[in-house]
Amino acid sequence: MGESFQIASPPAYESKELNHLGLVAAMFDDLGIGSAIDTIIPQDLSQRKVTIGQGVKAMVVNGLGFANQRLYLIPDFFDGKPVEQLIGPGVIAADLNDDTLGRALDAIYTAGPTELYRAIAMTAMRHLELSGLLGHMDSTTFHTDGEYDHAPEEGVIRITRGYSRDHRPELNQFGLQLIVESEAGIPMMMAALSGNDNDKAVFRDAVSTHVRQLQEDHETAFLAADSALYTAKTIKKLQGIDWVTRVPETIELARSMIAALAPELAIRCDGTHPTFSSVCTSYADVKQQWIVVHSPQARGRAMHSVARWCQRRSDADQQALAKLCKREFACEEDALRAVRRLEKQMKISTLHDVCVKALPRYRHRGRPAGDATADYFVYRVHAGLASEYEQYVQRLQRKSCFILATNRTETIDAGKLVETYKGQQKVERGFRFLKDPMFLASSVFLKSPKRIMALAMVMTVCLLVYAALEHRIRKRLAEEKQQFPTQTGKMTDRPTVRWVFQCFQNIAVLYIDNNKAAVLNLNSTQANLLKLLGHSFEQIYS
Repeated sequence: MGESFQIASPPAYESKELNHLGLVAAMFDDLGIGSAIDTIIPQDLSQRKVTIGQGVKAMVVNGLGFANQRLYLIPDFFDGKPVEQLIGPGVIAADLNDDTLGRALDAIYTAGPTELYRAIAMTAMRHLELSGLLGHMDSTTFHTDGEYDHAPEEGVIRITRGYSRDHRPELNQFGLQLIVESEAGIPMMMAALSGNDNDKAVFRDAVSTHVRQLQEDHETAFLAADSALYTAKTIKKLQGIDWVTRVPETIELARSMIAALAPELAIRCDGTHPTFSSVCTSYADVKQQWIVVHSPQARGRAMHSVARWCQRRSDADQQALAKLCKREFACEEDALRAVRRLEKQMKISTLHDVCVKALPRYRHRGRPAGDATADYFVYRVHAGLASEYEQYVQRLQRKSCFILATNRTETIDAGKLVETYKGQQKVERGFRFLKDPMFLASSVFLKSPKRIMALAMVMTVCLLVYAALEHRIRKRLAEEKQQFPTQTGKMTDRPTVRWVFQCFQNIAVLYIDNNKAAVLNLNSTQANLLKLLGHSFEQIYS
């Protein structure tokens, strides 16, 4: 008898996209975010295949995947990606369904999004060796889709209409408040806000609660914020912490001080560097120092805005004069009184060559005879209009200045104080990142305000991972005196993480018979960066 042979079936090959998502997953794990969440939130792992920490990780990877996927489509996002490698052993794309993620959001709300994030931030800050001595505070709003008609509930935000920073007043919205540290832009504190919360009240509440916690957690000693912080009630509560903020020009003392000092500061300005003038004063019974700043950058912006303002006022004055010149008055005195009223209303123009002419009127129809005597006279104003250049100059000088206030009354370096305040761009940059059209936040379709509060925490964790990764990359490049290629082919030691993400496209994982065999398309530049970032990053791409 002949022997029978079985022909072995060919091995099954499959490739899955890894791209830059490995960087996100490795940074998430390096910061200990998932383990911190799973330690704080009790969960029965025998009844749960995906932990809360893994659920948050999936949402962060999705958010930083810039795919603009709604939460219920996350399984589609992970389809064709190495899920176990990114999220954890035994997890498949189907496990990351909307029920799993929805329950994770519910658990986050129950634990308290702000309190949970506080613990995450403390862990991350220690890992990154960041001090958090200086914090920058700001808030913004995000619009949402759908109708929300929920009865007020203690501790739950209201999804409602309000002032929209996205210029979408027709949509419901919620707010987000952040305090970020100054070195890397890592959020140290987050809080979800109702859609119509007032910034001044929000900042006052933050001072009462979160700032004290930051002093305990990170020894935060200096707080910077925009003019919403500068109210009498708020700065009275800022005891034991130094602060710097912009003084709103709605305060009469601020307007008069800028008007008095702006001409001198403008003369001293060389067009490149700002000029300063320091004044000690008191407001709300708090001794403080005001720094009046003339900024060339502010002057550049003011030139356009002041020119538009002057043009609008000039056009309005021209229309008012044209209307006046068409009016007929019963006597010359009435006409002159109207001229004086118009002159008081004008802010940018003056009248010249003003005269009042008497015009004859006849009661009968038709053209009057040459020797006809007028039945009565009416009076019309004739005048020219001239713009006051001095008004333009004064307004331009005032708009080129702003006032910073600080409760540090000892001698300070005004330039360093201005640079400290300019650090506000870190929190503003974070908000721009969160509002990226390709980011998770542009697709807020959740119907529960509680889940939206939890999602606000997940959004902040996305920003945390993003900022931490950029900080880590730049720090490692500087320490090792190495550089990374830019979009133009030049080299830099301060690349943006968004550009690094683009450089990690087309990386895939090859599987043979469902076993990981190799990582494809990894070049030497990418491999070198992974080596700088550390073992966990190399491991996920090996």
